[in-house]
Amino acid sequence: MTETVERKLVLTRVLSAPRDIVYRAWTEPQSLGWFLNPERPLPAQPIEVDLRVGGAWRLLMDVNADLQYMTGGVYREIVPGERLAFTWGAVGGWPEIDAEHPDDGILVTVTLSDLADGKTEMLFEVELPERFTADEVRDWFEMGIHDGWSMTIDRLVTKFA
Repeated sequence: MTETVERKLVLTRVLSAPRDIVYRAWTEPQSLGWFLNPERPLPAQPIEVDLRVGGAWRLLMDVNADLQYMTGGVYREIVPGERLAFTWGAVGGWPEIDAEHPDDGILVTVTLSDLADGKTEMLFEVELPERFTADEVRDWFEMGIHDGWSMTIDRLVTKFA
């Protein structure tokens, strides 16, 4: 018998900015600074974005003096102004993306919808792949995937407050 576990994290946020501006915050290197730890100096390494299916975005996360790593994603779906899906991580980074199988990792999907008064609703989903065992899925949630992504996404909300 196969054990069933919840493999998806879903966050919904309302941002005080139009959808196209929120989309650019996810897709333009000069606009992705919100993703970085605000308590650390900006890394010298520039944020990279290759906005095409199969292209990658990468940035250096500087958590503290002892922990820095590359992260980002490999784009799987792009609908300008509406939706982005990417495998979360980086080749040689965290989470590690296998360069031979970039679509086998953790899938992140960002869906943007217009609200009244120029605001945007953002549906943010993280889906752990079926190849992860139930124990691996539990490990990800126990590691703090929910709190980590919530803090990161809330920095975007604050950017537009």
